[in-house]
Amino acid sequence: MADPQGFLKLDRATPTRRPVDIRIRDWKEVYEDFPVEAVEAQASRCMDCGIPFCHNGCPLGNLIPEWNDLVYRDDWSAASERLHATNNFPEFTGRLCPAPCESACVLGINQDPVTIKQVEVEIIDRAWDDLTVLPVLPRERSGKAVAVVGSGPAGLAAAQQLTRAGHDVTVFERADRIGGLLRYGIPEFKMEKRHLDRRLEQMAAEGTVFRTGVDVGVDVTVEELRASFAAVVLAGGSTIGRDLPATGRDLAGIHLAMDYLVPSNQVQEGTRADWPISAKDKHVVIIGGGDTGADCLGTAHRQGAASVTQLEIMPEPPPSRASSTPWPTWPLMMRTSSAHEEGGDRVFAVSTTEYVGKDGAVDALRLTEVDASFQPIAGTERTLPAQLVLLAMGFVSPQHEGLLDDLGVDYDERGNVARSASWESSVPGVFVAGDMGRGQSLIVWAIAEGRSCAAAVDAHLMGTTTLPTPIRPTDRPS
Repeated sequence: MADPQGFLKLDRATPTRRPVDIRIRDWKEVYEDFPVEAVEAQASRCMDCGIPFCHNGCPLGNLIPEWNDLVYRDDWSAASERLHATNNFPEFTGRLCPAPCESACVLGINQDPVTIKQVEVEIIDRAWDDLTVLPVLPRERSGKAVAVVGSGPAGLAAAQQLTRAGHDVTVFERADRIGGLLRYGIPEFKMEKRHLDRRLEQMAAEGTVFRTGVDVGVDVTVEELRASFAAVVLAGGSTIGRDLPATGRDLAGIHLAMDYLVPSNQVQEGTRADWPISAKDKHVVIIGGGDTGADCLGTAHRQGAASVTQLEIMPEPPPSRASSTPWPTWPLMMRTSSAHEEGGDRVFAVSTTEYVGKDGAVDALRLTEVDASFQPIAGTERTLPAQLVLLAMGFVSPQHEGLLDDLGVDYDERGNVARSASWESSVPGVFVAGDMGRGQSLIVWAIAEGRSCAAAVDAHLMGTTTLPTPIRPTDRPS
C-alpha cells in the first residue's frame, strides 16, 4: 500500500476553484492546477483495503489502490498503464464522473474519502504531458467491418476496443463533430474540448474511421449499413428530453436543455457566431436539479443572466449522507457544483403549474409547493419572473423514428432498445451500448457498456474474445 499512516496524518484536499468573479467571464475549466506533491500526498491516504469497495462502486472496476500506490511512489508511467487497463478515457471520467468510487471508499465510513477522481485525472493529464499516451495498434487485422452509430462515450469506447482487436471500425455521427454529448452537451467550463480532440487523434492514428454529418437511417440507409458491415453497434444515446406540458407551454422562450446547451457549445467551438438562445439580462428559471440543470446554470451565468433560479420537485436533501443510503451505496445528500457556487437560487419541493405569457413569450411561472407525494399544498402558490425557461428534467428514451424503427429492433418497457445477455438487440448482428439500451445514466457506465459490448461483438465475429467485460447488460447503478 501507500503510506500506512497516510489516512491518519492527512485530510482530504482537492484543487482550488478559480475565483467566481474571474471564471464566469470565460469558459475555461474552473479548477486551478494541483501541485504534484499534493497529488502524491492525497494518494497516500488510500488504505489498500483487503476488500476494496471502491472497485464495486466503479462500473469500470478501476484498479484504484494500485494506481494510488504507484502515484505515491512517483511511478506515474506505471500508474497510467494501470489506469488505462480498465478505462479508455480517464481524462473524461476524471472531470465528469460524479465518482461513485469515492462514495464506496472504506475511508468514507468515518472520514472524508480518498480523492480518487482527482488522482485519476492527474495521472492521465501528466501522461499526456509526458507524451506517453500513444496509439495502440492491433497485432493483426481481422478483415471484419464494424459500424458504430453514435460518438458519445459508449460509442467511442466500443470503437477503440474493436479497432484494437483488429476490426475495421467506422464511427457515424450525425452532428458536425465527433463526441456526442461530450462535445456539445458538456460546457467548456466542465471539460475543455482539447481533451476530447487529442483522444480522437489517438483513435484515428489507431485506425478508427470517423464520419460526421451522417444521419444513419437517412444519409445511409439501413440496407446499406447492413450490407457494408458485419456488425453494428448502436450507441446513439437517450436523446428525447422529458418535457413539462402545462398551460402556456407554446409560449416563446421555453426550451429543452439540450436545445440551449448544444448551440452554446457550438459557439465555443467556433461553428456558430452567436447564441440563438441567450440568457443575457433575463430572469432564467431552470426546471430540474441534476447535472444538466447545473450545466444550464453555469452557462446562464456566463451569458450574463439577470437572475437564475433552479427548481426541483424533490425535497431538499440533507447536508450529509442520509441514513436511507448507508455506505457503500450512492448517498442521498446535498451536492453543490461549481455552477451553484457561482450564484443563483435553488428551490426544492415545488411544481410548475402554468407558464405565464406576455406578448407571446414566457414572462413568469406559477409554482406551488408539493408534499412528499408530490401533491400540491394549498395556499403555497406563487409567481416567479421568467423570461427564459429551460427544461432539464432528464431524458425519456432514444429516438425511435428513423434508424431504430427501420432496423425493426424491439424496445423494453421504458422505450429503450431491448438487448440480450450478449448485448445483441432483437436483430441479429446489431448490438446496443450506453444510454440507448440502459437509459439515461453516467459517463462511467457508458464507457463500461461500450467496453463490454465490444467484447460481445468481437466474440460474435471471431468466435472468442480476449477483450474485457466489466459489466453485464442487466447490471444497474449501485
